[in-house]
Amino acid sequence: MNALHPVRFVIAGLSALLLSPAALAECPAWLDHEVNKLRSVESVNPCQAFEGRPLLIVNTASFCGYTGQFEGLEALHQRYRDRGLVVIGVPSNDFRQEASSEAKTAEVCFVDYQVTFTMTAPQSVRGANAHPIFRGLAEASGEMPRWNFNKYLVDQRSGEVWHFTSQVRPDDQALIDRIESLL
Repeated sequence: MNALHPVRFVIAGLSALLLSPAALAECPAWLDHEVNKLRSVESVNPCQAFEGRPLLIVNTASFCGYTGQFEGLEALHQRYRDRGLVVIGVPSNDFRQEASSEAKTAEVCFVDYQVTFTMTAPQSVRGANAHPIFRGLAEASGEMPRWNFNKYLVDQRSGEVWHFTSQVRPDDQALIDRIESLL
């Protein structure tokens, strides 16, 4: 079998496509975009930096009733990072609850909540100005962020995306079960 080409096979009358390992690890095109890191000259491309790993992408805000979820997101990051989970926080002022400067956003994240997972510079997450990653998340999941702290769990290998609303806390068993199914 040539590992570079998919092979089609039939089991009990059902056709299936066996993909090569390279095809399974292909990152969705909508995720293959650069985004600047928070308070940094560096940028990150999730496809390149976190190739094949499950991603939990969250639109965040510094001054929201859900801002305390940073603690739970950090706990998820600490608990699962060695098993492959990547948590990415994306600050957004789309709901008018983000700090007025990147410096203040960084202070809230890195000082107030001791966040060590990847945080990006503020981005638009909905509408015509949404960052391409969030347009892709909305299309793939069928859900755009309706408020801060929406969570999108991405399986880069399959391109599947699961959406969890703001009310779903990072320690919610449904979210944890889905994360563990991808690790």
